[in-house]
Amino acid sequence: MIESVKSVIHNFNSGPSVLPEEVFQEASRAILDFNNSGLSILEIGHRTSLFQSVMDEARSLVKELMQLDDDHEVLFLHGGATTQFMQVPMNLLNENELASYTDTGTWGSKAIKEAKLFGHVEIAGSSRETNYTSIPKNLSVSPTAAYLHITTNETIAGTQWKKIPYDCGVPLVADMSSDILSRVLDFNKFDLVYAGAQKNIGAAGVNLVVVNKNILGKVNRPIPTILDYRNHIREGSMLNTPPVFAVYVAMLTLRWLKKQGGVAVIEKINNAKAELFYKTLDSLPLFRGVVAKEDRSTMNAVFVIDDAILEKEFLERCRQEGMVGIKGHRSVGGFRASMYNALKMESVEALTGLMKDFANKKG
Repeated sequence: MIESVKSVIHNFNSGPSVLPEEVFQEASRAILDFNNSGLSILEIGHRTSLFQSVMDEARSLVKELMQLDDDHEVLFLHGGATTQFMQVPMNLLNENELASYTDTGTWGSKAIKEAKLFGHVEIAGSSRETNYTSIPKNLSVSPTAAYLHITTNETIAGTQWKKIPYDCGVPLVADMSSDILSRVLDFNKFDLVYAGAQKNIGAAGVNLVVVNKNILGKVNRPIPTILDYRNHIREGSMLNTPPVFAVYVAMLTLRWLKKQGGVAVIEKINNAKAELFYKTLDSLPLFRGVVAKEDRSTMNAVFVIDDAILEKEFLERCRQEGMVGIKGHRSVGGFRASMYNALKMESVEALTGLMKDFANKKG
């Protein structure tokens, strides 16, 4: 019954979002009996060898897929990326210091708001004047800044950094919640990366943090024990009870990604999906992309119909055809098609086919 329902659903949700079918299957078995232990994954002790092996494999897979050096540590933490808006400056920014942030949309703006609680913030680049439909090209980063923070992919605005400012001259911090492990990047050039798992690498409930341990321990303020990255590194992400099931699903998803051939292979697939979608979008006058073409996100395609009645009709057609998550974020309206790692090309083909059919009938 589950398979028959899922076969007609095309999941374009922005998060929590689509996961590989084999991850669902394996996780469902583990809920009943984890590794023939007679216990559910939901009830095993987190200090036992049963779960330790899960955490060890999850962290090892991240290191392998990102090709991390020995200076970079991998953590799985509570709280999601929103917690990191606060935890990053708490660990890296002194009260009398300056941090550089890019203002590229909803999530970048939220990160800026939290950072101001801990020190001074300068805006190194902003696309506010274009209503966040582009990525700033010329950054102004103070050489004395504690770090530069970017949001590599703005889920709501539908923009993505195509050229990462590796050469910014200060430690580089990135919120990668919506494009983590979707494309090849030099992860060793980032001093801290964080990402909620629920878009590309797992289910909601856990946050991935990759941090260069050499940038820690330089702030003067006392840091609460549970918020100090050094403590989590020392305890191997076991400082307190971890989100066991969410870490397990992340491990399965990372295992799946490795099986596909790793990040380089999934990047080619993601590029092909995005190319098909945007080529279709640009060929249909009824639909209009709102993001500068050079900054269009591979993960989150944002577009509109300039007719409120037709917009409602298109959303209804999507619903009838089993396409979920197409409606744009409430703050911007329009449509959004999220095309994360686990979304199959067949779903993009189905959506673009529907767009063509609808445009032919209504255009």
